[in-house]
Amino acid sequence: MTKYQELPVEKLRFVCDESKLSFETTASVPPLNVMIGQERAVKAVEFGLFTKIPGYNIFISGLVGTGKITYAKSAVHKVAQKQEVPNDWCYVNNFENQGQPIALSLPPGLGSILRQDMQELVEDLKREIPKVFSGDDYEQAKSTVAKKYQEQRSAVIEEFNQQAEQVGILPQWSTTGFVGLPVVDGKPLTPEEYQKLDKEQRDEIEKKLLTVHDKALVVVRHLQQVEREVREELKSLDAKVGLFAVGHLIDELREKYSEHKDVITYLEAVKQDVVKNIGDFKPQTEEEQNPLLIFKKNMQDSVKDKYNITLLVDNHDTEGAPVIIEVNPTYYNLVGRVEYETRMGVVSTDFTMIKPGALHKANGGYLILNARDLLTNIQSWEALKRVLKTKKLHIENLGEQFGMLAMASLKPQPIPVNVKVILVGNPYIYYLLYNYDEDFRKLFKIHADFDVQMDNTFSNIQKLAGFISSAVEQDQLKHFHRSAVVKIAEHCSRIADSQNKLTTRFNEVIELLCEADAWATLEGSELVMDRHIRRAIEEKRNRSNKYEDRLQEMFAEGKLLIDTDGEKVGQVNGLAVMAVGEYMFGKPSRITANTYLGKNGVINIERETKMSGTSHTKGVLILSGYLGQKYAQDYPLTLAASLTFEQTYDGVDGDSASSTELYAILSSLSGLPIKQDIAVTGSVNQKGEVQPIGGATQKIEGFFSVCKLKGLTGKQGVMIPHQNINNLNLNDEVVDAVSRGLFHIYPVETIDQGIEILTGRPAGAKNADGRYPADSVHGLVTRKLREYTDTLIKLGKAAEEGQKS
Repeated sequence: MTKYQELPVEKLRFVCDESKLSFETTASVPPLNVMIGQERAVKAVEFGLFTKIPGYNIFISGLVGTGKITYAKSAVHKVAQKQEVPNDWCYVNNFENQGQPIALSLPPGLGSILRQDMQELVEDLKREIPKVFSGDDYEQAKSTVAKKYQEQRSAVIEEFNQQAEQVGILPQWSTTGFVGLPVVDGKPLTPEEYQKLDKEQRDEIEKKLLTVHDKALVVVRHLQQVEREVREELKSLDAKVGLFAVGHLIDELREKYSEHKDVITYLEAVKQDVVKNIGDFKPQTEEEQNPLLIFKKNMQDSVKDKYNITLLVDNHDTEGAPVIIEVNPTYYNLVGRVEYETRMGVVSTDFTMIKPGALHKANGGYLILNARDLLTNIQSWEALKRVLKTKKLHIENLGEQFGMLAMASLKPQPIPVNVKVILVGNPYIYYLLYNYDEDFRKLFKIHADFDVQMDNTFSNIQKLAGFISSAVEQDQLKHFHRSAVVKIAEHCSRIADSQNKLTTRFNEVIELLCEADAWATLEGSELVMDRHIRRAIEEKRNRSNKYEDRLQEMFAEGKLLIDTDGEKVGQVNGLAVMAVGEYMFGKPSRITANTYLGKNGVINIERETKMSGTSHTKGVLILSGYLGQKYAQDYPLTLAASLTFEQTYDGVDGDSASSTELYAILSSLSGLPIKQDIAVTGSVNQKGEVQPIGGATQKIEGFFSVCKLKGLTGKQGVMIPHQNINNLNLNDEVVDAVSRGLFHIYPVETIDQGIEILTGRPAGAKNADGRYPADSVHGLVTRKLREYTDTLIKLGKAAEEGQKS
C-alpha cells in the first residue's frame, strides 16, 4: 500500500507572525478611519453618492455584523458635508382656498426668520389696529358718515310724511314697518270712528291708504339702499383706516423679502386678507368682552393664527446636505402627516398642524433606511417609490387611500423632492425586490454588496490593528498588547473558515474586544494580553456549548454508538456539523451499509423515511453513477445496498457524507473491514473525485473530542478533502495532539486514496486485460458483483426451465 502523507502541524491553522508587527501596544497604532476589506462595496457606494442621475439610489446588502450601516453613515456624512445646505420649506395659509395650504421655499435659515417676522407682524397688528380704530379721527369720520345717513333718512321720511298728510293720512313708523292712520277734520280716526263712516267714505280712505302704503314701500327700499351704501362707506372707511395701519408694517416686510417672489405674493395676500377681515382686530365691545363668550374668543384667536408660518423644514443649523436616518419608517414618518384636534367637541385641522416626514427633512440630501423595516410597514415602500418616481412629495391621509375614511382634510401643495435614498438590508431582500418589483431595478441601480471576508494579508492585519485602536478609543477599552492582536487576527481567520481570509464581520470582533477587556479588568491587567483573548473565546464557547456537552455525555454513557478503535465491515464514522444559534460544532455519526443481491441499486433509508434533504439525496444518487461507471462496463449492475445514518432522527441534508457512504458500500461488497479510528468527511462525484465540504474545522474538533473521551490511541484521525486544507483553523488542543503524534489529518483527492487509508489494502488499477488485481479493493468488489450477476442469471434460467416444465 502506498503510504499517504498526513497533514503537517504547520498547515493545521493560520499562525500570525508576531515579530512582523512593529508596535508594542495599540496605543501607538493610529485609529483606522477607512473601511477594511470591502473595496468593491466601497467603490459602489462612492459612485452612487457621486452621481446625480435619477434612479441611482443605493442598496447596501450584507450579512449582520459586516459594518454596512456604520459605513453608510460615515460615507454619506463625509460626502454631505461638502455639499450646499438645501432650502427651508414652509407652509402658509391659502386665503383663497384654506384647504390647500401653499408651500414656500426659502434659503436656509430664512424660514425661521420669516416665521418670527410674521409672529411679530400679528402682534403689531393686534396693537396698532385697535389703536387706530380707537382714535378721535376715526370716530369723527365714522360719525360724519352716520350723520350723513341720518340726514338722508330724515329728509326722505319727512318728504313722505308731508305727501301722506296732504291726502289725509297720518304716517306712523315703527320697528316693524309703516302704519297709516286716516285723518278727518285734522283728527286721526279711531277704529270705532272709522267703522261708523259710510261705505263711500271708507272706500275713499282705503284707496288713499293703499296709495300711501305703496309709496311707503318705495321709501323703505330707498332707505335700505341708503343703509347699504352707508355700510359700504363704513367698510371702506375701515379698510382705509386698516390699510393705513397695516400697509407700512407689511411694506417693511415686502422690502426685506423683495428678492423672494413667492414671499412677496404671500405678503400681498396677507395684506388683502387683513384689510378684508379688519374687524377681527378691532377693539372688542363690552358685549364681546363678556367672559362667558369663550367660544367667540377662541374663534378670534384661531382667525389670527392663520397668519402664522408652519416651518416644515428648518436648515439654519444644518452643515452641508442633511443626512437623515429614519429608524421607524412608517408611512407617516416618511411622508409627513396632517394632525387633528378637538375644539369644543368638533374635530378640526388647519395648515399649522402639518408635520414633516423623513423625506421632508432629507430633501436636498440623503435618507438612510433599513429595508426590512421599510417593507414591513404598510404602504411605506409604495410611498417611497412614488416620491422617487414623481420627484414630488404629497402629504395624504393613509385612511383615505384605502377608502376607510372620508372626511374633510387638508391637501397641502406638494413639495418638489431631490433626495438620494440608501437602503440597508440583507442580500435576500435585494434579490427578492430585484426579481419581483419592476420599479426597484429602475430606482436602485447601485448595489453595494458587503463581503463577509477579506484577504489574509499583512496589510489587512495592520488595518485590523488600526480597527482595534479605533474601538479602544470609541468604547473606552484598555489598549491591546501585540500578542493579543495576533490572537485576534488568528480568530478572525477561524471565523472566516479559511487560512487565506479574515472575517469582515466586525460586530463579532467588537464583542471579542469588549469581553477580553472585561477579563483583563477582572485580572487587574493594564493591557489586554493574548491570554485574555483566549479566555474570552473559551468563555463565549462555554456559554453556548450546552448541547455539545450533552452529546459528549451521551457518547460517554454509550447512548450514542460510536467506535474509535478497531475495524468493522460496512461501517464508517461520518462527520456532520450542528448549529445552535451562532455556535457550530462537529458531531460524529455512524454510517452503515448492507449490500445484497437485487436490482434496486442504492437504497437511501433516510430518503425512504422522508428524512433526507435534497442535497443528501443527490449525493446518494451520485453513488449509483460511480458504481455503474466503475464496475458495470461488462456486466449489469445487480445490486441492492441500504445506507443509513445510525441514531439520526431529525433529518439529514448535505452531500458531505457521500464519500463516507461510498466507503461503507465498498467495504460491505469487498468484505474488507474499515478502521473505526478514522472519521471521514467529503463529497464525491461520479468520477470518484473527492470534493470539498464546509465546516472542516468543527468536524475534526468534534471527532477529536469523542476520541479524547474514549481514550486517544495514537492511531485516530480524520480524512478530509485535500481542497479543505486551507480551511483548517484547529484549536490548540487538536494541534498539540497532532504534533505529538496522537491524532492525524489525512487529505485525500480520490476515493481510491481514501479506501486504501481506511482498509490498508490497495485500491487496485486495471491491468492490460481490463481486470483489477484479485486482492485489491476493486478486485474484491468486482468479484462480489459478478457473483451477484451470475446468481441472478442462474435464478433466471431456473425460473424459465420451471415455466417450460
